[in-house]
Amino acid sequence: MYTVDLYLRVRLACYVDGISEREAASRFGLARETVRKMLRHAEPPGYRRREPPKRPKLAPFTDIIDRILEEDRSVHRKQRHTAKRIFERLRDEHGFTGKQTIVKDYVRERRHRLREMFVPLAHPPGHAQADFGEADAIIAGVMHRAHFFVMTLPHSDACFVAAYPAATTEAWLDGHNAAFAFFGGVPRSILYDNDKCLVSRILPDGTRQRTRSFSGLQSHYLFEDRYGRPGKGNDKGNVEGVVGYARRNFMTPRPRFASWDAFNAQLEEQCRNRQDEIVRGHRETIGERLRRDCEALMVLPPAPFDACDRQATRVSSLSLVRYRTNDYSVPVAYGHREVWIRGYVHEVVIGCGGGIIARHRRSWEREDMVFDPIHYLPLLEQKIAALDQAAPLAGWELPDAFPTLRRLLEARMGKAGKREYVQVLRLLETFDLEALHGAVKDALRLGAIGYDAVKHLVLCRIERRPPKLDLDVYPYLPRANVATTAAASYMSLLGGGAS
Repeated sequence: MYTVDLYLRVRLACYVDGISEREAASRFGLARETVRKMLRHAEPPGYRRREPPKRPKLAPFTDIIDRILEEDRSVHRKQRHTAKRIFERLRDEHGFTGKQTIVKDYVRERRHRLREMFVPLAHPPGHAQADFGEADAIIAGVMHRAHFFVMTLPHSDACFVAAYPAATTEAWLDGHNAAFAFFGGVPRSILYDNDKCLVSRILPDGTRQRTRSFSGLQSHYLFEDRYGRPGKGNDKGNVEGVVGYARRNFMTPRPRFASWDAFNAQLEEQCRNRQDEIVRGHRETIGERLRRDCEALMVLPPAPFDACDRQATRVSSLSLVRYRTNDYSVPVAYGHREVWIRGYVHEVVIGCGGGIIARHRRSWEREDMVFDPIHYLPLLEQKIAALDQAAPLAGWELPDAFPTLRRLLEARMGKAGKREYVQVLRLLETFDLEALHGAVKDALRLGAIGYDAVKHLVLCRIERRPPKLDLDVYPYLPRANVATTAAASYMSLLGGGAS
């Protein structure tokens, strides 16, 4: 290929100096046709194909290739045909005798023509987009796959990010509550993909049937829900871009926090700091444009939505309730009864009728069993032989005074002492551990070893009055009278041994 400098010299010689094409060809050692081309173009135009390439061997098979590529558009992207695979199918199934290169060239050109085009969009204030992303995080020393909720206001590019152990219904609901509180209002509409936590079914006419929980959220906040096309993430490109931005900037390197709350506090701070940035294509900061968004938001209701997943079930014979593969305990008095469950992100609440009967920290393991030992104490009082093997009590770390009390009770009363020890533990149904622990220590100090004494002492602590115990009836242990050692007694023992 000839250089632009040569083009310049030839064109100067012909147009300025006035020499002929023949003389220019002779002077520069070029063909006359080349000189004519240089006079037509100010710089090298490059190779220009006059007509499409002819592929006589491939022409009968182009319709088959076009059909394969069209069908691939509705298939998962990781299962689409490569050019090599198309060539192999043409060869094996249709008798194609050409080479792989012409198939590859045709497929590349055809795919370029099939690529989707997009229309630039303008975003009015007061509307939002929402989605979930994934990233690894270390929480309390344990590796987790964090699922982070993202809500953006495309007009201002402001964002809110919160991380959860899983992208469940309750995480979606809690994320909305937190995002609305962060922005100080409710967007007029929110664009989503067709997540199963939000959409239970897509009808043939494209109408979405919302899940019960999401309908409740929408009824509480009164925003409009909009949805992208199934499998088309570009329909909500603003939030998709922020998902990637948050992963690269907020979660790289891999975040390490003591708790999910600490992680989310850091994410919220980073979202606020980002509002000082100016996004490409704008002259105002995100925060300055956010003011217009906030003015267009709807007012928050007096209270946030109850962000939980609701279920109804029955208590098992082990006084357990199953929720999301895990079992949670309830008081044994509710065995075999119908109960309701509210699953929050970090808590599971169980109730019967109009009252709450149990609260547990949410477990994100699988097939886990979460016990509250106090739930089983009434049953253990009846089945005292199961005390040492009771799974709900395994790992229950009580202060040292409690094992000491149990040993003294069993030394005094045997099996009945175990039952009386369980009765002492049942005081935790009414009093907190700190008050009961103080009462047990007082009982040990006074030698008042018994359930009645401990109960009296804990009540005195709560009511702030001195105890009135008849210490002559405690601790029912054999009293040993220890006299002062006498030398005569010692010598009599020696004398007896000598005889």
